[in-house]
Amino acid sequence: MMVDRDNQAGCAPFSDPAMDQWTVPAILAQAVAQFASRPFLELAGDVCETYAEMGQRVADLAGRLFGLGVRPGDRVLSMLPNSLHAVHAWLATNRLNAVDVGINTGYKGKSLEHAANLSEARILLTTAPYLEVILQSSEQLTHLRTIVLLDDSVASRSLDTGKLEVLRCADVTSGSCDDSIAAAPSDIGSIIYTSGTSGPAKGVMIPHAQIALLATSAARKMDLTQDDVFFSFYPMYHMAGKFMSVLATMVAGGKVVLDSGFDPSQWLTRIRDYGATVTAAHGPMLEMVYAQPPGPGDRQHQLRLIRTAPFPKRIAAQFEARFGVRGMEVWGLTEIGIPCWTDYREPLRVGSCGKVDTEHFEFAVLDPRDQALPAGQIGEFAIRPRQPWIVMQGYLGMPDKTVAAWRNLWFHTGDCGYVDEDGYVYFVDRAKERIRRRAENISAGDIEAAALLHPDIKEAAAVGVESGYEGDDDILLCVVPRAGAALNHIELLRFLMRELPHFMMPRYLCQLPAMPRTVTGKLQRALVKEQACRTELWDRKRAGVALRDLAVSPPATEVG
Repeated sequence: MMVDRDNQAGCAPFSDPAMDQWTVPAILAQAVAQFASRPFLELAGDVCETYAEMGQRVADLAGRLFGLGVRPGDRVLSMLPNSLHAVHAWLATNRLNAVDVGINTGYKGKSLEHAANLSEARILLTTAPYLEVILQSSEQLTHLRTIVLLDDSVASRSLDTGKLEVLRCADVTSGSCDDSIAAAPSDIGSIIYTSGTSGPAKGVMIPHAQIALLATSAARKMDLTQDDVFFSFYPMYHMAGKFMSVLATMVAGGKVVLDSGFDPSQWLTRIRDYGATVTAAHGPMLEMVYAQPPGPGDRQHQLRLIRTAPFPKRIAAQFEARFGVRGMEVWGLTEIGIPCWTDYREPLRVGSCGKVDTEHFEFAVLDPRDQALPAGQIGEFAIRPRQPWIVMQGYLGMPDKTVAAWRNLWFHTGDCGYVDEDGYVYFVDRAKERIRRRAENISAGDIEAAALLHPDIKEAAAVGVESGYEGDDDILLCVVPRAGAALNHIELLRFLMRELPHFMMPRYLCQLPAMPRTVTGKLQRALVKEQACRTELWDRKRAGVALRDLAVSPPATEVG
């Protein structure tokens, strides 16, 4: 049901905070003071807390973290599913002007160890279901000293190794902290891990000003008010879930409903049951929703707006018509935020991610020599900020990657597209060899490294192949077995399950006699894909193999 915001009563729009207040603690304090008795945060199927209750619980956790020695600039890890705990952990960490480092709940083994060690964090906040996976890597966690269980579900104990201490949050003595440690817009507020084309995940260092801009821009562009209910199933270790959903709603004084995962067959029911007025989803999710059988209740809801990236061209107009809701396509990256927004009040422009936010960003479409291209010509999107501290301050511990991303004073995004004569931006494709799976950027190198740990694998190459959903890939893993070894698909998948998060698991497996390489030994991924597609691929879905049946430990929920 489309809602006329211009004529909706009781919807006082928020006002932007002054730029010197562009910090998470300042936004939190203002919201708690202004909206104290209003509902703020609900976990689907569980309790709802008010702004005042949330503020008190955040303050309590901040005191306990202070008691554990957390100080400004320290990094605090969290490995938490969508929950009130996840929101409290982030806000409490930032309240101390410490750096929140949320890691993917699907991480295990090497990926978990890399993220934890790169952060150099001494403290990790989690809940009991993730403890076993963390402890399996305890000997490889070089900086971690204390694990705090926020669900208080098991007794505090010290491990036999003497290296890690596991504490219940309730058993931690609270310290006294005050506002003298207030954050500045230039301080790093969060580190979010994102994968590129190869190598391990990079930790994007995001200053408070960038976080505040994401939240206030989302609130303004989506016309959020106190009367809105934002339904979010995006994980809290993503900027879309954390900054553009939870914090954006906080800025406006609305209510957030967090869900633990995405089920296309239940999506509309959940939207309807919780009275959601706004939500967010990436393109493949909307395609899955649209593929559900149409029904008479498709327009019986309060939802007015869906923020998405992308809004799939094949179904965009039909989706709006069927469900009576506007789609709002945006474009951006963790490193730079969201430079492009569509105006949902305008008629739908299929394929466009809107216009550039020129108040905050310069935008260019560049050729391979970094020369600007005219309207209508496809090139690489490049960005630079017009104001300080509104884009990332680098990749944690990877100065070479930071320098490589900034060339000729432009951040090169690796995304390609064009701008039309009227200034509307159109994303076309990715310039880089990057695998995109269910809103996750996936490093082919991580998958290959895991495969090469198998004693029968000599070479490995992972590539993305079309999944059938716009902007989304399935994963194809090609391997060259060692001499005399026979490839057992299920055994290989079972092996990979011990090393890789759920979302990195390949759907297709292929055996090649050798990997195509250049004369200098560089892997030719395009030829790998070409050769693989000429051979018989083993498809785990066609074979009826479910990853949950292969799991050696409880798998994380895959979005989608």
